[in-house]
Amino acid sequence: MTATLFIGDYIYSSWSLRGWLFFERFGLAVRTKRVPFDQGSVADHMTALAPARTVPAMVTEDGAVVWDSLAIAEELASRFPEAGLWPQDPRLRALARSLAAEMHSGIADLRNDCPMNLRTAYTGVRPSTAVRADVARIAALWDHALTQSGGPWLCGGYSVADAVYAPVAARIAGYGLPVDEPAQAYVARHLADPAFRCWRAMGLAGGATLQRYQRDHSPAPWPGPEPLTAAPVESGTPENDACPYSGKPVTHLARIEGRVFGFCNAFCRDKTVADAAAWPAFMALFDQVTRA
Repeated sequence: MTATLFIGDYIYSSWSLRGWLFFERFGLAVRTKRVPFDQGSVADHMTALAPARTVPAMVTEDGAVVWDSLAIAEELASRFPEAGLWPQDPRLRALARSLAAEMHSGIADLRNDCPMNLRTAYTGVRPSTAVRADVARIAALWDHALTQSGGPWLCGGYSVADAVYAPVAARIAGYGLPVDEPAQAYVARHLADPAFRCWRAMGLAGGATLQRYQRDHSPAPWPGPEPLTAAPVESGTPENDACPYSGKPVTHLARIEGRVFGFCNAFCRDKTVADAAAWPAFMALFDQVTRA
């Protein structure tokens, strides 16, 4: 039996991204259910999971409801100690927990002024004094952790601390907020992380643009890795007969880097079109020699 994770909008829900990374980045099986952000309040959609009122919320295999991101992380760490959600080294584990806790309870001005929006990036943003102070504190924490651990992630290997800062990295990148070189490199590491790219690609594959998350800044290209050239097509001869994700027969087509590939539904196609290189199953197919 697999745990169920209730998540919000891929593009805007920073807390949902954290919860999902706790599973995806540590190889833990999960079934996700999306709570719409454009159809009433989240709390109204969560009444069956009371007292949970927000996303993410987890229902474990034995029916326990866990409704806070750090609580989800700790519960998973207790149930799956071999997964390595926290560092094994006691000193680094203490550092990781402190980093995660400060993010969880702080940076309110950055959250309010710069909501996560993975659909777009901005240029020419002039952050408030309070936001600059939040960003300076974040950069100082990252520099300290990377110095202590030696990297490449905050506490050596990827841990809960990195998952909770992934949406923070997206905010710094998306709003072009100034940080020093080590922090810039850490932000770039998140933007290139395959799990992060998969999450963003799923958001780009569908969902409404929610005006409450938009800001009146000049748009800029997304600062992450450049995706492969791709677009949906209505006709063509695909190189594959079965969807690279489900193994089901091909029904939807896309042209990617000049080649036609097939998928079992529109979502599989569109998430691949959004960022084909994020998906190992597709890239294994893409890297094969073209069928004779």
